[in-house]
Amino acid sequence: MMSRGRIRRSRLATVRRRLDRWRQTRRHARAPLPPRLWAAAVALVPEQGLYGTARALGVSYGALKRHVERHDRDERVRPDVRFVELPPVAAEVSVIAIEGAGTTVRLRVPGLALSELAAFARRLAGAAS
Repeated sequence: MMSRGRIRRSRLATVRRRLDRWRQTRRHARAPLPPRLWAAAVALVPEQGLYGTARALGVSYGALKRHVERHDRDERVRPDVRFVELPPVAAEVSVIAIEGAGTTVRLRVPGLALSELAAFARRLAGAAS
């Protein structure tokens, strides 16, 4: 079984090999790095750190930092949203609200339709503010 450190180093080595291969086959000496390689470098930053990644891959610290910031900004702009389709039938609904002071309120409502649950949640949220 590989340790986390070995896995990180192997990922780093893989990206480094891809970069070296690209550097050897690019048409122009000052050709921009392809987006796929920047994405691979950005993915290493949480594990290796910004400076460590830039140094190990031989890329500009400033350029890598800009790509990381752009990636972070893009992630905030389009959050990971997943939709779940729920059947429009009445069912027993349990609502658990935990207040900041540690107070927990549990409410079970049998026979509540989803449209009624949405209205209830809006009213509950409105009462909290």
